[in-house]
Amino acid sequence: MKKSALLIVDMVNDFTSEDGLVFYPANRIILPKIKDLLDVSRKNDLLIIFLQHCYRKGKYDKNLINMRPNCVEGSGGEDIDEMLDVDFEKDYVIKKRRYSGFFGTDLDLVLRENDIENTIIVGTKTNCCIRATAMDAYYRDYNVFVVSDCVATNDETVNQVYLNDIDKYIGKVVDLDSCKMMINEGSL
Repeated sequence: MKKSALLIVDMVNDFTSEDGLVFYPANRIILPKIKDLLDVSRKNDLLIIFLQHCYRKGKYDKNLINMRPNCVEGSGGEDIDEMLDVDFEKDYVIKKRRYSGFFGTDLDLVLRENDIENTIIVGTKTNCCIRATAMDAYYRDYNVFVVSDCVATNDETVNQVYLNDIDKYIGKVVDLDSCKMMINEGSL
């Protein structure tokens, strides 16, 4: 069994679609790269986990008051972008309401049940959701890999600052080609 999991963070319509409530153009640029990595990961039998930002419709959530409402259940904004085909037989889709994919979810349990050691993290909001998920993976003793050209946020300078910080303190930042090579060689 492979020891690595690909975590695809918040690549949902509200973030990836031009009509989305919190759309960032950089997300359209990284989508095909994430799809490429998803295909390589599947070919090599890595565990695939989609982290889906999703708030309950009609229910209180502090974030819906303090931030722009988005990703509300049933709105379509919480749906995973259609470019990233979810295999509901094999993949996990884990709903989350906070930045970290670990907070208030069963992500850690799913990773441990599958004997995962390495987390490969891609998706949106490098300064929030990517960093928080990477930090929590690090705290739980997973090896953290963030794919630099498969993450984005609303400002490229901010994106780079957080990637530098992750690479220095939390895990390894690698580019897509290096990540695919490590997966294909079996070192990830």
